[in-house]
Amino acid sequence: MKNLVILGGGYGGMKIMSELLPNDLPEDVTITLVDRVPYHCLKTEFYALAAGTISDIEVRVAFPEHPRVQFQYGEIIGVDTNAKKVLLKDKEPIVYDDLVIGLGCEDKYHGVPGADQFTYSIQSIANSRATYSALNNLPPGSVVGIVGAGLSGVELASELSESRGDLQVKLFDRGKHILSAFPDRLSKYVEEWFNSHNVKVINNANITRVEENTLYNHDQPIYCDVIVWTAGIQANKLVREMEGEKDHSGRLLLTPHHHLPHDENIFVVGDCASLPHAPSAQLAEGQAVQIVEVLKKRWAGEKLPEAFPQIKLKGVLGSLGKKHGFAMVADLPVTGRVARLIKSGVLWMYKFHNG
Repeated sequence: MKNLVILGGGYGGMKIMSELLPNDLPEDVTITLVDRVPYHCLKTEFYALAAGTISDIEVRVAFPEHPRVQFQYGEIIGVDTNAKKVLLKDKEPIVYDDLVIGLGCEDKYHGVPGADQFTYSIQSIANSRATYSALNNLPPGSVVGIVGAGLSGVELASELSESRGDLQVKLFDRGKHILSAFPDRLSKYVEEWFNSHNVKVINNANITRVEENTLYNHDQPIYCDVIVWTAGIQANKLVREMEGEKDHSGRLLLTPHHHLPHDENIFVVGDCASLPHAPSAQLAEGQAVQIVEVLKKRWAGEKLPEAFPQIKLKGVLGSLGKKHGFAMVADLPVTGRVARLIKSGVLWMYKFHNG
């Protein structure tokens, strides 16, 4: 029996399993999924978990069941590519024939002293739970600093302004205006929403260091009762330490078939892969579909396509609390209630199709 080992039950790992199960997994192939937790986590909703507007169970989806799917829960400490084994802390290694690495990302602190020690995170479900506890135990009038006004920072700030209107929320953005990669109309809409919901946006920010309850913007101290870091991501530490050529964020460079140039049995999906687009759940799922095609053709002894068509992304969706949002759909900006309804619908469909 061949063993396909998938490291990480994120969007890429889930999509690979959904493409193969229940009827397209060859009789001589088993799947072993390795993850820290016994469920798939809806990472795109961690901001709401941290803000306290949804419950923990709402960001969890059960893994699929199948007689030839096994699960191992624990901490991955390395991959022995010569012996084709995944190394686990305090557990026996797992032998693989094909390996898919989809371990996601971690916060990137850009060398800012103290940022890793004195800030909270929403990059994992465990971190999001800790951030929820810190934010929702704050007394009225407390100051929350959110560093980074990308999609995660904007969604967290907006959700927190509705969840805890008694808090002072400060959103630090290094640009002249937030969401600078989006059209001006969309950025202005989000900024006006923040102005009307008492979120203070601090533009042209440059966080030079972080201490306990204090961040320094251009070396000027600003007191915060809680500081949340949403100012960039990098590939998982295990991937950053693996052999192979990487990009500036530690993501592994791949062949057109999504495997390592020096090892055709190791595929990389999602935030760990160096791809033309910014990391997203959509991108991971599109990549997973192509990885499954490669695997199925190899298992059947068929010739692989020379290349795949470029993965097409449908757009970007963001929420501003529970009733408003913003989106780029087919390169068109959409704002207000319609954008929020689209995002809610996409999330509902995802949960429906994944049980």
